[in-house]
Amino acid sequence: MTAGITLTPGTTAEHELAALQRDHGRPLFALLLRLSDGDRQRAEDLVQETLVRAWQHPEALHAGSFDSVRPWLLTVGRRLAIDARRARQARPPEIGGVGDTVLENARVAADHADRAATALDVREAVKTLTPEHRDVLVLVYFRGASVAEAATALGIPPGTVKSRAYYGLRALRRVLPGYATDLH
Repeated sequence: MTAGITLTPGTTAEHELAALQRDHGRPLFALLLRLSDGDRQRAEDLVQETLVRAWQHPEALHAGSFDSVRPWLLTVGRRLAIDARRARQARPPEIGGVGDTVLENARVAADHADRAATALDVREAVKTLTPEHRDVLVLVYFRGASVAEAATALGIPPGTVKSRAYYGLRALRRVLPGYATDLH
């Protein structure tokens, strides 16, 4: 479904949520199932929470920069999954047997796999940038240089560093739509 989704007061919430579920539920569920370590119930709960957030924030679904609401939904779902995982990790562990240790080790492996996959996605996306944009983003975002330090290192004015960083991130947003809100 395109950004032209209509979430108006004249329609019922059930119809609005059903349309989002029908058009985007499968890919959203697949992502959240992976992020929930295969826990179908947790993934289903996260899908529902994501759809409720979409219903609560129709302005995000009408943003002109999206060709589809799917990237927004996937980003919200991913963040909800991360928040849920952090909440579970913040609670003290329940007293259990050896099986709990095995499950915890599986979660750690899944976290590592997600981070590695994200790093590969970003690395490949950065390769698509022009050398000028890539050099600025590497210095500023990956090496932590200030705008002034990057300008000195590259021999360009600070304003050019800012401009190239802006347009470089904008290009990455197009290449990495599922990560778009993480790139700011």
